[in-house]
Amino acid sequence: MNLRHMIVGLGVGVGVGVGASTVCVAAAAPPSVAQSASEILGTPTGTVMTKEYVATVGRFAYLWGWALVNNYNRSLAVKDLPEPGRIGGVIPGSPHNQVSMLTDYIDSAENFVTCPNQDTVYGAGFMELDKTPVIIQVPDFGKRFYTYQLSDARTDSFGEIGTQYRTKPGLHLLVGPEWKGNVPKGIVAVHRAPTNLVAIFPRIFQDDTPEDKAAIQPLLSQVMVYPLSEYTGKMKIKNWKSTPSFPPPATDGKGEVKWVIPDKFFDELPLVMKMVPPRPGEQALYATIQSVLDAAAKDPQIKATLNETAAASEADLISPLFEFRNNGRPVGNGWTSPPNGARWGTDYLSRTASAKSNMYDNAPQETRYIYTDFDASGQRLAGANRYTVTFPKGQLPPVNGFWSLTVYNKEHLFEANRLNRFSLGTKSKSLKYNDDGSLTLYFQNDSPGEDKESNWVPAPKDVFSLYIRAYWPKAAILDGSWTPPPVVRIN
Repeated sequence: MNLRHMIVGLGVGVGVGVGASTVCVAAAAPPSVAQSASEILGTPTGTVMTKEYVATVGRFAYLWGWALVNNYNRSLAVKDLPEPGRIGGVIPGSPHNQVSMLTDYIDSAENFVTCPNQDTVYGAGFMELDKTPVIIQVPDFGKRFYTYQLSDARTDSFGEIGTQYRTKPGLHLLVGPEWKGNVPKGIVAVHRAPTNLVAIFPRIFQDDTPEDKAAIQPLLSQVMVYPLSEYTGKMKIKNWKSTPSFPPPATDGKGEVKWVIPDKFFDELPLVMKMVPPRPGEQALYATIQSVLDAAAKDPQIKATLNETAAASEADLISPLFEFRNNGRPVGNGWTSPPNGARWGTDYLSRTASAKSNMYDNAPQETRYIYTDFDASGQRLAGANRYTVTFPKGQLPPVNGFWSLTVYNKEHLFEANRLNRFSLGTKSKSLKYNDDGSLTLYFQNDSPGEDKESNWVPAPKDVFSLYIRAYWPKAAILDGSWTPPPVVRIN
């Protein structure tokens, strides 16, 4: 190869003298960078798509979009409520751009969302920020722990409202990603959402004493969210004890309400994709999925393949993610925990696993969730057996906020018991410590004895799970140097 060929082959954009002549080689034009999903050059319209190809794209789309469709359908379930109230008398529900608050721990009859807690008083509401910004009222909670989770349409948390952030009490403004209006006088902070669909979940700590249940009420009455058009510059008050009850959504009676229906998934996914813009790096993914959705809209056979894929994916891809052993990573003694809760990014596996097993995590620096389905010998937890969890002296979950250990039945919901108790932890003022300073908790269906009942959470007769919450976790939890104790079978 002579020099002329080498230069042309390398595409160098310079003039080079070769003998008596000069060769001018133009530099290759850099590829243009797409600014949106619509600019990505994907599969051309009309391209033949085999059944295997459609199923392959559909299966990944089902995993990728499951949490988004789930969240979207939950928002639709409350959109047309006439006012803030309680769904089925137990769940806070409100029309969009408001929240509803409970006034005590959530009732054990709740089946709207898996893995509710009984450490905090809940609030909930969905926002449509493309219609209006909203005002978020934050009372002065003093030393009481609280957090307001702001969850976008992907179930990622954003914003910082809570005790650990030393949030300034007062009137906060939540705006959508494109909002460019004027901030009214008197607003103490502005929070910009990455998507227009946002869920807000206030969680206010309450201990299990009658005195604290009374003391929290004036604070709860100040927790409100409402459209910017209703802004007065002053804190409003709402008597949440007098809110109405609304009929619950239909359910088959087996666990949580089914928010994702495989036969409807690929009808709902296009709507969600139009609402939720791609993250940086997701443009090609959007284009690929959209090309199959567009083809399905024109070809009944492609649509049928997508529906078949949805049903199969729900059964063999999504359903196993309900088991806690398939959620997060091992943290010792049979417990698992996702280190990136509600900071999913492109971790579609963990996002979907948490949406399936315990929807709406807080961000990891706010709450760490640690769970197990097994005892120390690797056997499934079951009500036919008796178990203990012992925290050695000085080895309670290291938190700046509070901790708890909760029992859930096989559906990841509460199961009614004679003590009406489902968890123990910081809130529990009657816990008894051992002589050596350790703390032993009991999990079994029958009583461990009257002298131990203060430390007992009644377990269902069937299989069940244990679940540690660590609110405002210290570094030892975040870096993995603290290990949750084993669940020991004692019979």
